[in-house]
Amino acid sequence: MTPDLHIMPPEHPVAMPPQDFGAPFQDTDAPGVVPEPGPDGRVALWRVLAFSPAMVATAALLWIMTGWFSDQGISMVEGTLLGLIAFNFFWITFTLSTVLLGVVALARADKTPPRSQLTGPIKALNVALLMPVHNEVAWYVLGNARSMLEELRARGGRHHYAMFILSDTRDDAIAAQEQASVQALRASLSPGLDLYYRRRVLNTDRKVGNIADWVSRWGGDWQAMLVLDADSLMTGRAIGQLSDALARDPGAGLIQSFPQLIGAQSVFARMQQFANGVYGAALAEGMARWCGQDGNYWGHNAIIRTAAFASSAGLPRLRSLRGHEQLIMSHDFVEASLLRRAGWGVRFLPRIRGSYEESPPTLIDHILRDRRWCQGNLQHLNLLGSAGFKPLSRFHLFHGAIGYLLSPIWFALLVMWALIGRGEDASVLTYFSETNPLMPTWPEMTEARHVLIIVLMYAMLLAPKLLGVASLPLTGARFGDFGGGVRLVGSFLSEIILSVIYAPILMVQQMIAVFRTIMGLQKGWQPQARDGGRYGFGTLMMTLALETLSGLALWAGILAGVISPWLVPIAFSLALAVPLSALSGLSMPLRTTRWLGTREVFTEPPITQAARHYRKELKSLLEGGDDLATPAE
Repeated sequence: MTPDLHIMPPEHPVAMPPQDFGAPFQDTDAPGVVPEPGPDGRVALWRVLAFSPAMVATAALLWIMTGWFSDQGISMVEGTLLGLIAFNFFWITFTLSTVLLGVVALARADKTPPRSQLTGPIKALNVALLMPVHNEVAWYVLGNARSMLEELRARGGRHHYAMFILSDTRDDAIAAQEQASVQALRASLSPGLDLYYRRRVLNTDRKVGNIADWVSRWGGDWQAMLVLDADSLMTGRAIGQLSDALARDPGAGLIQSFPQLIGAQSVFARMQQFANGVYGAALAEGMARWCGQDGNYWGHNAIIRTAAFASSAGLPRLRSLRGHEQLIMSHDFVEASLLRRAGWGVRFLPRIRGSYEESPPTLIDHILRDRRWCQGNLQHLNLLGSAGFKPLSRFHLFHGAIGYLLSPIWFALLVMWALIGRGEDASVLTYFSETNPLMPTWPEMTEARHVLIIVLMYAMLLAPKLLGVASLPLTGARFGDFGGGVRLVGSFLSEIILSVIYAPILMVQQMIAVFRTIMGLQKGWQPQARDGGRYGFGTLMMTLALETLSGLALWAGILAGVISPWLVPIAFSLALAVPLSALSGLSMPLRTTRWLGTREVFTEPPITQAARHYRKELKSLLEGGDDLATPAE
């Protein structure tokens, strides 16, 4: 058996002790966060402006609806319904207020960027580009790696960069392809570019252990590490901006970029890519403002101060209720919380462009990824009481879990609404029968003020999307970058329709993910199928059985006149979950289809062109000249 390829620089160990969640910790090397003038220095005001409208609007809605139900007192069922509505409404309004703040920040006349982007002295850094891989397509990953290295060489600058391919691959055949790709790539790299590779014997603690192994053995030689995902792609300019930002800000422990989705070739992926590229800028800007130094980490496309990470963010194992030790799955949120606890700033710079990643191509692939994320995010609820965590860090952990717990809440509201039925007077919210004295009478929704509340809730769901489109010129984009105004409007309406169609299915699947996690059925953390899986009718039926049955039951109730016709759109989506899932994977080649196109679709960035070229070149070398299309085409 041929020994594994091992091309690494000399080891320079650094201690990375596991942290204690039960005791506060302050890193003595952390200079602390210093208040600053300008927009970034008024973070307290931004937070008030983000959270207060959501709280006031929720309290107002609760007060109005309580008045509707209070004639005969509030029953347990009514109280439960009001609580569920209020809880959901808060998160809807909080998203809207964040987007509004983002629009205001983008529209400010001075356009003053946060401190980490201001001019100032820059110290040269040794920056390691870390790309952890686990059973990935070797030529695809290495093609991306080469395009980033070549861009950095062409761009120049004061910082020194090296790429580390950190393999946790378990499949020997894939590992052999990795190593052949590394050798072929090293032979063709431009002079002065450094590419290293090592494969761990055991993939202890998965990605967490993979990064920790590098930090503890080689981290002493590198002031910073830029963590990438296997599908990450970043321009040399974006990498340089992140490096400069970290060098200018001695109090920053981590700086997160805003990754844009690229490479979408299916209906479902193009829908996500369009939403990210069109609506995301205003939301990201608003989040950056109220986060300030208390930002979050999404696990990749972020630069981290290596010494700060080693001293402050070592992850222990958690003990479950059954006494078993558990790996922290969604480690990124926790690592950001630990850095903040230790005194390091965690910043989010959404205006840095050229940070890219890919998205799951089909509904089923998205569901499989979501189940893993749900398992990790719900685990964060056990860490909310950790000693020394900042309030905003606790909020990030809670928010991540709530993103999944909201789906069972929405489903509960759906069930209650379905049971309410049409009633004798055909009102939307008349409960059961007036002849039953034990049942409360729900208010009729025929009055204009009552219908206005429903319209308001739908409008608040739609408003962030409208604001995202309207704020595009504030980001430096033109409608022409998206194919022109008419094409952009068509794509916008298409995304709205698709998101409405898929929302009920995703709601049910997230509810299933929550119960799978609670019941201990979600096991392991398998790597994502980057180019999508191939799923037959049987797999689709098994995965989407609950949606299909729920949809058919809703249709039966609607046709029988016992369920509100307001639920027809939801019944439609659920009953057709299987064909809609098949539709989600319908191919939309980048070169021939511009529907739901973003700026990167209409004007392909040079970095993606270079990556496609290098992937093809490397694939051809490995396969003896076979020139098949790559997943990015």
